[in-house]
Amino acid sequence: MGSLKRYQHYIGGEWVDPASGEWIESSNPYSGQPWAEFPRGNQADADRAVEAAYNAFTSGDWPSIGPTARGALMRKLGDLIATNAQELAKIEVQDNGKLIAEMGAQLGYVPQWYYYYGGLADKIEGAVLPIDKPDTFNYTLHEPLGVCVAITPWNSPLLITAWKLAPALAAGNTVVLKPSEFTSASAFEFVKLVEEAGFPPGVVNVVSGYGKEIGEALVSHDKVAKVSFTGGTMSGTRVNENAASGLKKVSLELGGKSPNIVFDDCEMDNAVKGVISGIFAATGQTCIAGSRLLVQESIHDEFVDKLVAFAKTAQIGDPMSLDTQVGPVTTPPQYEKILSYFDVAKEDGAECVLGGGKPDDPALGGGWFVQPTIYTGVSNSMRIAQEEIFGPVLSVIPFKDDNHAVEIANDVVYGLASGLWTQSIRRAIGISKLIQAGTVWVNTYRAVSFVSPFGGYKRSGLGKESGQQAIKDYMQTKSVWISTATEVPNPFVIR
Repeated sequence: MGSLKRYQHYIGGEWVDPASGEWIESSNPYSGQPWAEFPRGNQADADRAVEAAYNAFTSGDWPSIGPTARGALMRKLGDLIATNAQELAKIEVQDNGKLIAEMGAQLGYVPQWYYYYGGLADKIEGAVLPIDKPDTFNYTLHEPLGVCVAITPWNSPLLITAWKLAPALAAGNTVVLKPSEFTSASAFEFVKLVEEAGFPPGVVNVVSGYGKEIGEALVSHDKVAKVSFTGGTMSGTRVNENAASGLKKVSLELGGKSPNIVFDDCEMDNAVKGVISGIFAATGQTCIAGSRLLVQESIHDEFVDKLVAFAKTAQIGDPMSLDTQVGPVTTPPQYEKILSYFDVAKEDGAECVLGGGKPDDPALGGGWFVQPTIYTGVSNSMRIAQEEIFGPVLSVIPFKDDNHAVEIANDVVYGLASGLWTQSIRRAIGISKLIQAGTVWVNTYRAVSFVSPFGGYKRSGLGKESGQQAIKDYMQTKSVWISTATEVPNPFVIR
């Protein structure tokens, strides 16, 4: 145990042990061996963190720092992230097992969120309204909410942190960040850069632990004004219920069962690559995974043959190697969940044409590896087509025509993302309008930007992240009325 790196909570600008005196052991998904310990937070730690954030919001230096100065701090933070991107990426790979190529690209791109929202910080303007009342001056102000709780998942810790933290800080809020108990290391390393950038103590706090022990305590705290959560739909529903009791603002980015739709007029080789990217990149551990492949009947067999042949070339191995294309599953519970779906698929009568088990390569050691898996003969009513597996498991579903494709695509409780592969601009625009999803990619997949809003329809969540809309979700609007009348009118009648 002495060789493990031990982290502490970061609260009010100080590194502190958890009130429980207990830590959570974290293992490297590639080796299966423990490498770090994270604080096991509880109600006392939640109270302390929220109080620190509340004090920073209501007093001290942060309230007196204007929007332009906030933007300068955020741009400095972006520069520090850029300088340390590769080291942060290595920590995330050690923590969650995703590819160094993937995490390196993510961390190299993360600074853009801090630059973008740093630039927006002093451009959120109120308005003077042409009010219909005589002798009255009316204007609006957009003000920060207060203490915001950001709860992030284990698959892309610092990227999703940026989606929440950057607009929250630009708007003038303070934040308590709770990363996943499986992947907290990068958040603790990142907050050192927040301190170095010059943010006052208490503006950003980081605590770790289990959802039921510290997460719910944060969400329910009466001094928290907003909760932003990314994770599973069941957990998100519970977060929403707990936040509702305090009438807190909530944004939720939850699960998905996204359709990747291939039409017979597609550029087939590109579509094959797009389908591979949608499900096997990041070992399928993304909320936007294109886990349902809808293929037009006229090209179904040819497309599946090309897809399987391409997928067979995927290199499974050490995520720290640039040659690796498929890494391990991040957590033991998720690993067991994915494996259980192979039995479910068999029971439902799906045909496994690739994978369907653990790789037998002894070089993979004790890691949590799953073979890239493709099922054909899938109907959209099967569990593997309806339930989020969150792994490298693809269900192939044939469709007849455009209407049939839309019908299948929308026949699921989720609505996070979707993909279309076609050379028809008329079809692309028309079907994009009909798909019930927050994102539609045409002839591409897994593209995100700080400029473009991201979020789901239906049970895939509430609210949007990224883009100009996101910062407004971290603010509240005040209407100010000033009378210029020389005499107060009848006080018994509404003006």
